[in-house]
Amino acid sequence: MTSSNVGSTFRKLHESTDLFIMPNPWDGGSAKIFSRCGFKALATTSGGMAYSLGKRDGYVSKNEALRHCKDIVAATSLPVSADLEKGYGDSPEDVADMILAVAETGVAGCSIEDYTGRPEMPIFDRALAIERIQAAHEARNSLPEDFVLTARCEKFLWNEPVLDKVIERLQAFEAAGADVLFAPGVNNLVDIESIVQALTKPYNVVMSTPNLSFGLAELQEIGVRRVSLGSAMAQLIYGTTIAAISEVAESGTFNFVNEAMNYEELESWFIDSAS
Repeated sequence: MTSSNVGSTFRKLHESTDLFIMPNPWDGGSAKIFSRCGFKALATTSGGMAYSLGKRDGYVSKNEALRHCKDIVAATSLPVSADLEKGYGDSPEDVADMILAVAETGVAGCSIEDYTGRPEMPIFDRALAIERIQAAHEARNSLPEDFVLTARCEKFLWNEPVLDKVIERLQAFEAAGADVLFAPGVNNLVDIESIVQALTKPYNVVMSTPNLSFGLAELQEIGVRRVSLGSAMAQLIYGTTIAAISEVAESGTFNFVNEAMNYEELESWFIDSAS
C-alpha cells in the first residue's frame, strides 16, 4: 500500500458499520506476524515500543518514537496508527509539530491523549486539552494526504472515573476535529454503550483488561467501530520471557523450552522477509 492512499484506506475502515480489530505490534517482527493474520490495520503501542527499547512507558524521546513509526510502517502493507501519547509536548504547537513530523513516517493516523505525563496533575486542563486537539486537527488538514486523528480521554486511568465528565470531554474533542474517540479504562459495557450513543464519530475500545465479560459480538452490537489491544500483547510476550529466563536464573532448569515454538515453524512466519 502506498503512502498516497493509506490514510484514505484507514478512514474507510472507520466509515464501515463493521467493527475491525487493530492489534498493536511493538517491533518489526510482531508487525510482520500480525500482518499475516488477516487484520486490516495496525497501531503502535507506547508501552510496547518503550519495552523494545529497554525503557519504561513514557520515557521514549520524540525522535525515537518517529524512528519506531518508520520501522513499523516498513514492516507492513497495512495502515498504521501511531500512539503518540500526549504528542511529545504540552503546547498545541508541540502537538501540531508532531502531527506533521509523524505523517512523514508513512503512518495513516495517530492518537493524542490528555494525560500530562505528570501523575501529580495527570489530566490537562479542559481548555488546553481542547486547544491541543484543535491544533492537531489543523495540522492534519494541512497535510497533502488523508490522516485519521484519534483523541483520547485518560480520566478513567487517572483517578477521574466519572462517566459524564469523560463523555463531555470526548464530545469536546469531537467538536475540535477528532475523527475517532477513545477513553481507555472504561470497561463496563453499559458505560461503553453510553459513550457510543453520545458521539457521532467512531469510538475505539481497548481490550487489554483481564476477565472482561464481553467480546467482539457485544461491542459490534452497541456500535463500537474499532478495537485495539494496547500493550497487552507486548506484556504477554515480555511477561512470558521474564518468567522463562527467571526459571533459568533462579532454578537452573529449562522447562520453558517445552513451550517454545518450533524453530522451523517460527521461521515460516518470516518466509517472505528479506534475508
